[in-house]
Amino acid sequence: MDPRLEAASHALAYVHSGMVLGLGSGATAGLFVDLLGERLRSGALRDIVGVPTSEATAARASRNGIPLTTLDEQHRLDLAVDGADEVDPNLNLIKGLGRCLLREKIVVAHADRFLVLVDEAKLVERLGTCGPLPVEIVSFAALAQVAWLDSISGRAELWEEADGSPIVTDNGNYLARCWFPGGIADPYALARILADRPGIVDHGLFLDVTTAVVAAGPAGVRVLNRTQTNTD
Repeated sequence: MDPRLEAASHALAYVHSGMVLGLGSGATAGLFVDLLGERLRSGALRDIVGVPTSEATAARASRNGIPLTTLDEQHRLDLAVDGADEVDPNLNLIKGLGRCLLREKIVVAHADRFLVLVDEAKLVERLGTCGPLPVEIVSFAALAQVAWLDSISGRAELWEEADGSPIVTDNGNYLARCWFPGGIADPYALARILADRPGIVDHGLFLDVTTAVVAAGPAGVRVLNRTQTNTD
């Protein structure tokens, strides 16, 4: 079985009738949405309502017959389920290469629990070792922001479509990608630097928010539960 499908299938054990769910974006989260729709159509689950993290997820959920709501209507979610691009030993994440990091982070902030589904190849010793960190930026002076991001990383670029136009998020912002040779030494310090920079809307570092990670691989599924760590 595809590890992503195996992780998505395992995640259904965390879902119970009557829940309000945050529905993530990207390939693995999309598989979970498909399986959730099957459970609802079969009657195995009932009275599930979802809050999508992207317009694409909203469309996929609707095709699967999953009733949708918004955070304006439901301020508290029982569980958010999403994928991740990288997961470190403390279950901190890089997310956002599916282009939806800001809405994903907002939804997670309203969830009682956050379940992350990954192929075990996404487990890393240090964040930033396998790929870039996405950063959502305003369109005004976007290249100036990218130049600043380049100065604090190994390399940064404006993320573009195949035709050379800037990628535009569901929020109307641009995205940059930042690479860090050897990985990100201190994700907490980097998160603070990015948060303090005018024009940086948000970033793909998801720190201290994961409840558990469902990691699937050739040997099967492992569930990694987060323990409290001192981040001072």
